[in-house]
This record gives sequence, C-alpha cells and structure tokens, in this order.
Amino acid sequence: MAWILLIIAGLLEIVWAFTMKLSQGFTRPTASAITLLAMLASFGLLAVSMKTLPLGTAYTIWTGIGAIGTFLAGIVALSEPASTVRIVAAVLIISGLILMKMSTP
Repeated sequence: MAWILLIIAGLLEIVWAFTMKLSQGFTRPTASAITLLAMLASFGLLAVSMKTLPLGTAYTIWTGIGAIGTFLAGIVALSEPASTVRIVAAVLIISGLILMKMSTP
C-alpha cells in the first residue's frame, strides 16, 4: 500500500508543479488553489508512505516521478524543447528510480 500512496504522491507533485507554472507566480486564483491543494495532498501521502518505506527510497522515488512527469508535461503541454541531452538525462533519472526500487526490500 505504501508504494501505491507514494506513486499517487509523485503524480500529485506533477500536478502542483504544472499548476504552479500556470498560476503565473500565484496571480491566478484557480491555478494557485489547485497548486496548494495538490502540494498538501502530495506531502501528506509522502509522509504516510514514509511510515514503512525507507526515507531515501521514498523521497528519491517521489522526486523522480515529479521530475520526469513535469519534464514530460512541459514537452507535451507547454511545447518545451525535447533535445537529445534532455531525453538522455530523463532516461538516466528513470534508470536511477528503477535501481532504487530494486534495491529496496
């Protein structure tokens, strides 16, 4: 169950990072509210997952999901560049996440 909560927390990190961009410095009320709610939910689920998962694993997976997800959201929704170097960097992050998961009992 902790892994499921951690994945949901990571997905909510993508939501809050994306809506923070859309909030334009917290000047748009709807995007700002979604950002804050998603942050609270994400942190809360991360905290619950840390009750049973190791700190280093939980935090690394959480930030990794957020990093890759926001990277993809930027490319797909905001037309940010998808250069070869950026894609290689994303693949390395994903590789690290897989290794972290495999090394955790």
